[in-house]
Amino acid sequence: MRVAVAADHAGFPLKAPIIEELRRMGHEVLDLGGDGSNQQDDYPDYARLVAHAVVNGQAARAVLICGSGVGASVAANKVRGARAALIEDPYSAHQGVEHDDINILCLGARVLQADPAIELVRLYMSAKYTGEERHARRLAKIQQMEQEFCNGN
Repeated sequence: MRVAVAADHAGFPLKAPIIEELRRMGHEVLDLGGDGSNQQDDYPDYARLVAHAVVNGQAARAVLICGSGVGASVAANKVRGARAALIEDPYSAHQGVEHDDINILCLGARVLQADPAIELVRLYMSAKYTGEERHARRLAKIQQMEQEFCNGN
């Protein structure tokens, strides 16, 4: 699977270990930037890049890293079709895909060490959306909300 990865200046410490793990798992990585050298590297810029990569089909999923993961998830969810979630626990890492079909995993480099973050990436990448009726119904409601918002309602 092709996976987009990006990090702002604060998220950069987790970026290399996550890319290494994704490649070890057999995934193709689309590195969308952030090298940690510029304090002006802001999470909304990288959120936009990964969200557009996923929504436009350049990547099937993404991992987005900032200091806490909060800002990255807020920003990425502004792109219609992006389903980004800040994940800090193993259950949510797979459940978010299985039930909610998240396509962007957001992590915080200031709140997670590399080993737990890598485990969350493993669980996220190995999970599959179930497509059960109740989950599809809920996703349809989210898509309706996006449509309403984009039409000014």
